[in-house]
Amino acid sequence: MRRLIIGLLLLGLAIPALAIDKAELDKRIRKLTTKLDELQAKPDKRIPAENLRRAKGIILMDRTKGGFMFAYQGGGGLAMVRDARSGQWSPPVFLSSNEGSFGFQIGGQQSFTVVLLMNTNATCTLTDSRVNFGGEASGTAGNSTGKAEGTFTDDQQQATLVYSDVSGLYGGAAVKGGALSPDTNANVTYYGQSLTPSDILFGKQGKPTEAATTLVQKLDQFAQ
Repeated sequence: MRRLIIGLLLLGLAIPALAIDKAELDKRIRKLTTKLDELQAKPDKRIPAENLRRAKGIILMDRTKGGFMFAYQGGGGLAMVRDARSGQWSPPVFLSSNEGSFGFQIGGQQSFTVVLLMNTNATCTLTDSRVNFGGEASGTAGNSTGKAEGTFTDDQQQATLVYSDVSGLYGGAAVKGGALSPDTNANVTYYGQSLTPSDILFGKQGKPTEAATTLVQKLDQFAQ
C-alpha cells in the first residue's frame, strides 16, 4: 500500500511536466467550450445571463478524481478577466489543478467547474502563484450535476460564484487540500514567450487563437 501511495504521488507530480504543443492547448480550449455549452443547455443548471454579464473574471476547470484509499485529482483549465473599460475578455491564462486526499474512499468522478469572479479583488488573486480552494472533509456517493463546489479560501467568498457539472460515482470520507496555479509550460507554449499571468490578463499581451476567440463568443452569447 505504501508503494502504491508513493507511486500515485509521483505520477501526480509528473503529469504537469509532460510535453504539450499549441494544438493540444487549442483542443483543451475547445473541450472546455463544449462543456460550457453542455452546462448552459440544461435549463435548471445553466449559469444565469445576469451573472455572466456582471462577472469581472472567469475560471473554467475540467478535473478528474479517482482512487481507492488514496485519491489523486488533477486537471487543467483557464482563466480570463474582463477589461473594465471595454468589457472585452482578455486572452486566457492556462491553469493546473492538482491535489491528493487520503481516507476511506472509492470510485471515479469527472467535474467541469466554472468560477465567476465578481469583483476586481477576486480577479487579482489570479496573479498569485497559488489560488487555494476550500477543502472538504467528506464525500458522497452517487451521480450529480450542476452542484456548487466550494469557493476561494480568502475573505472574498461572496465575490465568487461557483457552478459545477459533476458525473460519476465517488464516495467515502477524506481530508484533502488543493489549489490552482498557473500552468507555466502551457502559457509559454501557447504564446511563444514567457509572460506572467498579469501580463496576459491585465497587460493585454499575447495573441489568443481562434479557439479562444470562439470561447469568448460563447461567453458573450450566454450573457445576453
